[in-house]
Amino acid sequence: MNKKTPLLALVSLALSAGLLSACGSSESSPAAQPSTDNKNVHFLYNFSTSSLDPHVDSSYVPLRAGITETLVRLDEENLTVAPWLAESWESEDGQHWTIDLRDDVTFQNGKPMTGESVKASLERALEENVAIQNALKIDTIEAEGDKLEITTTQPFPEFASELVNPNTAIIDVSEPDIVNKPIGTGPFKLTSFTPGSKLQLDRYDEYWDGASPLDSITFSFNEDANARTLALKSGQVDIVYRPEVESLESLKAMDGMKVESTSTFRVHQLTMNMQRESMKDLNVRRALDALIDRQGIVDTILLGYGEAAIGPFLPSLPFAPTYTDTATESGADVAVKYLNEAGYTQQNGVMTKDGKPLQLTLLTYSARADLPLIAQVFQSDAKKIGIDVQIRQIDTPEDYMASNRDWDIATYSNLTAPRGDAGYYLNATYHPKGALNFSGSEDPELTKIIDELNLTVAPEKRAELAEKAANYVHDNVLNSFVLHPGTIVAYNGKKIKNWVTTRSEYYMITNKLDVM
Repeated sequence: MNKKTPLLALVSLALSAGLLSACGSSESSPAAQPSTDNKNVHFLYNFSTSSLDPHVDSSYVPLRAGITETLVRLDEENLTVAPWLAESWESEDGQHWTIDLRDDVTFQNGKPMTGESVKASLERALEENVAIQNALKIDTIEAEGDKLEITTTQPFPEFASELVNPNTAIIDVSEPDIVNKPIGTGPFKLTSFTPGSKLQLDRYDEYWDGASPLDSITFSFNEDANARTLALKSGQVDIVYRPEVESLESLKAMDGMKVESTSTFRVHQLTMNMQRESMKDLNVRRALDALIDRQGIVDTILLGYGEAAIGPFLPSLPFAPTYTDTATESGADVAVKYLNEAGYTQQNGVMTKDGKPLQLTLLTYSARADLPLIAQVFQSDAKKIGIDVQIRQIDTPEDYMASNRDWDIATYSNLTAPRGDAGYYLNATYHPKGALNFSGSEDPELTKIIDELNLTVAPEKRAELAEKAANYVHDNVLNSFVLHPGTIVAYNGKKIKNWVTTRSEYYMITNKLDVM
């Protein structure tokens, strides 16, 4: 990979400009906790939300906070779908499904979970969320006792795995204020919610899988990685999701502090807006892809807590392709070559075609602290070959990209295998009806491959089709893949026990979490 100008100075400059919005910290050890009869854990998350409606909330806070649960969950060790609120499911033809529900589950208001209540919850999710309609492909739902009979609009062998989606969470839909106080089946019930700030939760004593040893949870938000880290160092919080990577060594040096990192099913990507004229040109997309110094970004921005990406899937996953080109050619010279093939030339240091300079708008957002830094590195490297990249900060990327087309490229972070299968990402991101198809891509050949994948049962054939689709995305540069970040969690090891850092990023606050 060709070396660019040193990234470290650029990254350090960006970090020094960040706002410090937390109190001062102690560098020696986590602050001592006051003696109290209330066993509380304070968890600080990196995304905020203004709504707790589990059927539409894209931050999945109700599931992550232990309020709601889904019918099935991901077994992360075996990459299979495991029972949760459903005990079993079966289908002989992939279209007609029988789901047997647990008979010992109650909602946090004391009402029993029944087939009818689950049916009502799924029907509300379908009504409120078009993406869930497209993902589940449900035609009819019938309920009797603790059993559901579901028919999909077509044979859909992976239907059960789609029920892992947090937006299919089961709630009591008769409750009047689902946006601010959803009633689920999880180990913690909501007592208060301050939009954009925090949730207060109490243990639900009648939880079907055994009541939590904790009395309460505080689940708060702060999108500033430095502020999250300082809050942990000062003892204001007990667990921090995605602390500032530059502070990890100082955290590790603190007596009793634990820092965990695990590989995830996530990729940071450069999303291409295929509806913009310049981005329709394959050679332009290849040029932009060539500008990305993947390993340099991993080493400098993530300090090694990640892996350079070639495609959307981690190489260790069974459906990840073995690319014949280990990676796309990279470097400024390669980028200029592709732009020349697209009809661009450098005039007075500006990349121009038909008298018009190549100017791009790049979206990014701060809730993932590394994305704005990646955007700045890309902007700097593009400028060297005469491309004018204007960075635009946005708040909620999914909402903005879905409703606005005034951008060319965007840094975005995507879970690519949260169901343990390639189908979710390929359908969501590249199918014309996909919930995350922000590029507006409608490629008939790729759609045909995905449609065939959706109808295929055999794991070997599914893996073959997934590889074919991923290779197609790679060869046509429908998006550029930068890196696979590790998930990093830091916590007060003198207080917290039974915390598990998951690869799916779904399951956080559980009934097993405890204090010393």
